Amino acid sequence: MSESRSVSRVVPGVVTLEGGGFQVRRPFPTPALAGIDPFLLLDEMGPTDYAPGKAVGAPDHPHRGFETVTYLLAGAMRHRDSRGHAGALAPGDVQWMTAGDGVVHSEMPDPEFQRTGGLMHGLQLWVNLPKADKRMRPRYQEIPAARIPEATSADGVVRARVLAGEALGQKAVIETRTPILYLHFTLEPGGRLTLPVPEGFNVFAYVLSGEGRFGADGTRGGAGDCVIFGTGAGDVAIEATSKMDVLVIGGKPLNEPVARYGPFVMNTKAEIVEAFEDFEAGRMGSIEPAVG
Repeated sequence: MSESRSVSRVVPGVVTLEGGGFQVRRPFPTPALAGIDPFLLLDEMGPTDYAPGKAVGAPDHPHRGFETVTYLLAGAMRHRDSRGHAGALAPGDVQWMTAGDGVVHSEMPDPEFQRTGGLMHGLQLWVNLPKADKRMRPRYQEIPAARIPEATSADGVVRARVLAGEALGQKAVIETRTPILYLHFTLEPGGRLTLPVPEGFNVFAYVLSGEGRFGADGTRGGAGDCVIFGTGAGDVAIEATSKMDVLVIGGKPLNEPVARYGPFVMNTKAEIVEAFEDFEAGRMGSIEPAVG
């Protein structure tokens, strides 16, 4: 039976503003933590209770060289892009966008939500692409909440939503370019989870709410904390000391050079310059004005 991994460090998220001025809690990248290969960024958006007409989002902006994963917990969002794609996100939905060669997109509050106001809460994860895939054709996987596999432990105290990878006997429907785990667990007080993870994966937990103990050494972590597990082999162990919602995210490291600037992530500085030139020349397209 595999031993549990120890915790290497706990990094609190930093509150900052993003997009059109909405608040996020960001565990990385920050001065304390640049990233966790193959993951480039994690933002917890909100939770923010907007008054009518006050909700904000992320207007038109480009991406190249990586994937963005949007997981909405509360509220309603609309997506539009320079390749004519449009979509909507409701609570529990996931959009896995592979930006690849380049796309301009916007993520804005749904017009009806903007009119009425309400609670907005979600997460965005950036996943790096390997060199071979950085210029691939952009693609989308939009999975409604009803299609996200869910499972409950035999004792009923641990529930899981399986966005990527496997947990509690359920396997995700989302396909990833590199092997990845993206799991949302809800643990009742005293609930325990021992999660097998592939050897060599970099793995971390991000606590959405509540408190718990992590790893072989029982390291404490609470809301807004990014708990980073040691590398190598071993399970991930979590015990809730209060009711806790926690993400467990892991992936096979790419171990490739990373050159990043703003919305572009490539392998070399020259490729970043090329991305800016392509965007400014309109080669990533533009979003057509909405009709009506």
